[in-house]
Amino acid sequence: MRAIPTLKISISGVRGVIGDSLTPALLTRFAQAFGTYVGSGTIVIGRDPRTSGEMVKQAVIAGLLSSGCRVIDIGMCPVPTIQLLVRHHRAHGGIAITASHNPAEWNALKFIGSDGLFLNSGKAREMLDIYHQGEYTKVSGAEMREVEEISGATDLHIQKIIEVLGPLPQRKSPLRVVLDACNGAGSLVGPKLLEALGAEVIPVNVTPNGLFPRPAEPLAENLTDLCTAVKQHQADIGFAQDMDADRLAIVSEQGIPIGEDYTLVLATLYVLGKQPGPVVANLSSSSVLQEVANRFGCDLLLTRIGEVNVTEEMQKISAVIGGEGNGGVIYPRINFARDSLTGMGLVLHLLAETGQTISELVDSFPRFWVIKEKLICPSQKIPTVLRMLRHDYAGYPQDVRDGVKVILPDGWFLVRGSNTEPIIRVIAEAASETTAQEIAAGVYKQVAACINS
Repeated sequence: MRAIPTLKISISGVRGVIGDSLTPALLTRFAQAFGTYVGSGTIVIGRDPRTSGEMVKQAVIAGLLSSGCRVIDIGMCPVPTIQLLVRHHRAHGGIAITASHNPAEWNALKFIGSDGLFLNSGKAREMLDIYHQGEYTKVSGAEMREVEEISGATDLHIQKIIEVLGPLPQRKSPLRVVLDACNGAGSLVGPKLLEALGAEVIPVNVTPNGLFPRPAEPLAENLTDLCTAVKQHQADIGFAQDMDADRLAIVSEQGIPIGEDYTLVLATLYVLGKQPGPVVANLSSSSVLQEVANRFGCDLLLTRIGEVNVTEEMQKISAVIGGEGNGGVIYPRINFARDSLTGMGLVLHLLAETGQTISELVDSFPRFWVIKEKLICPSQKIPTVLRMLRHDYAGYPQDVRDGVKVILPDGWFLVRGSNTEPIIRVIAEAASETTAQEIAAGVYKQVAACINS
C-alpha cells in the first residue's frame, strides 16, 4: 500500500508532520528563503497553540535572523491577527506558524506579503525558487538583530473591530453566545471580543494548550459539544473556530449546525444591507450567496479556491465583502483576510439589529444542501481524475479554473486536489439533501475507482 505523503510544499506554503517530514533544518531553510525573498526586511511572526509551535518558531527565527531580517514576534495569536499586524507595523512580510485544520501532528508555515495578504502564485513560486536553489542571503553575527517580542496584538485586533462595527445595540438582555475555539488561537481573543461587543459568553474549549478536544475543521460532525452547550444554556448562537481562527462555523439557537457556507451568507446579508456593492467568493461557495447578492442588486464574482485568489479579485473590483464557503469571511474595512473574529462581529450585529433568530434568517433564503467528501489521493493521480471527469461530463457546462466544476440540471459538483493535504475533495450542492447526497455519492464512486485503477 502506498504511504501517505507527510510533506506538502505548494503555493499555500509548506506543511508536514513534525518528527517526520517537517524538520528544524527544513523549517530554517524555508525561513532563510523567505528572508532572502523580502530583502532582509522586517518580518512579523506568530503561531497557534500546537505543542510543536515553539520548536517551529525557533527554527523560523534562526532562518530569518541568519538572512538579516528584523523579527517582530507577536506570540500566540490567530492568523488574521498576524496579517493585520503586518500592515500595522508596515513590515515587509509575515510568517504564520499553523497547520490550520490539519491534525495535531502537523504544523506549517504560511507566508504573508507586505500588504498583509498571502503570496499569490507568482510570488510564491519566486520564493520557492529561492528555496530550491538554496542561495540565501547570509549575514555575520555582528549584523544580526535581537528578536522584538511585542504584546497586545490581539487587543489591537479587537480595537479595530469595535472601531468599525461599534458595540452591539442595546437589548432587553444581551445576546448569549457559546464559543468553541478548539483550544486554538481563538481561545486568546474570542471571549474578550464577544465581551467587548456586549454579548454574554459561554466558553467551550478555550484553553490554548495545543490539545485537540475535537477535529479542528469546524464541520457539523465535529461540533457535538457546541450543539449540546447551545441547547443547555439556551443561547442565541454558537460559534466554532479552527486552530488558527480564520474560519467560523455557526450553530443555531436550536443547537443545529447551519453549515459553514452560511457564515459568509449571513455576514454578506449584514454588509450589503449597509453598503451595497460587489461580492467575491470562490467556486465552492453555496448558490445561496447569489440569492443574497440578488436581493440587493449586487454582482457576485467567483474565483479559484484560496484566500489569495479571493482577495486579489476583491482588490481589483473594490468588493465590499468576500470570502470562502468554508466559513472564511473577508471584510476589508476591518481586515483584508479570512477572519473569524470579524465574522462573529458581523453576524452578531445582524442578529441584534434584525431581532431575528439564526433559524429565521437562514429560512428567509431558498435552502441549498452542500455535501463535502474527501479521498486520500497521490498527487500524480489528480490530473488523471480530472481528465476522466472532463470527459465523462463533456455534455454539461464546466468550469475548469480550479479542478473540475460541473453544472448539472439539478445541482453542481466540484472535484479538486487540495493544496494543503494529500487528498482530493468532492463538493456537491443541490436544492434537496437527497439530490446533493446522490450527486456526491456518484462522483465519489467515480473518483475512487479512478484513483484505484
